[in-house]
Amino acid sequence: MAATVNRPVTQTGAATARRPVGYVWAIARISIGWIFLWAFLDKTFGWGLATPAERAWISGGSPTTGFLKGTGENALGGFFGSLAGQPWVDWLFMAGLLGIGLALALGVGIRIAAVTGSLMLVLMWAAELPLANNPFMDEHIVYSVVLAGLALADAGTTLGLGNLPIIRRNPYLR
Repeated sequence: MAATVNRPVTQTGAATARRPVGYVWAIARISIGWIFLWAFLDKTFGWGLATPAERAWISGGSPTTGFLKGTGENALGGFFGSLAGQPWVDWLFMAGLLGIGLALALGVGIRIAAVTGSLMLVLMWAAELPLANNPFMDEHIVYSVVLAGLALADAGTTLGLGNLPIIRRNPYLR
């Protein structure tokens, strides 16, 4: 008969936090958080990897124009192309990148970040339809699935601020 380890299951995810799977979710959370934060930083300052300095947001560039203008030939390209360069779209997009990235990196607001991040990713996926390499699946959908897993696993409790008393007392902050 195999020995079993009894671990209490709590609403705060403390049992998951002590198991190796908690660290896997934490690394996934921090990694995807960095993807969002990096996109914000590169588009803001034009550090030259995806955004040249002359197209940086602080230099007057539009963080949405390059991607959205490139969707013109796609199924929904007319709709998404009309949003390109709109100041309110730029601000909403950049606020989303920053907020989602910070929430994931810090381990707070994971549920809100999962919903808003998935919405942003699904919109980006829709802008690329039809996909070049797969009938429907790409990294946008995979990241959305992982974001849902992060929220369900209470992934902010390991290597994050999700165990702070204020976070535990206020479920909307998890």
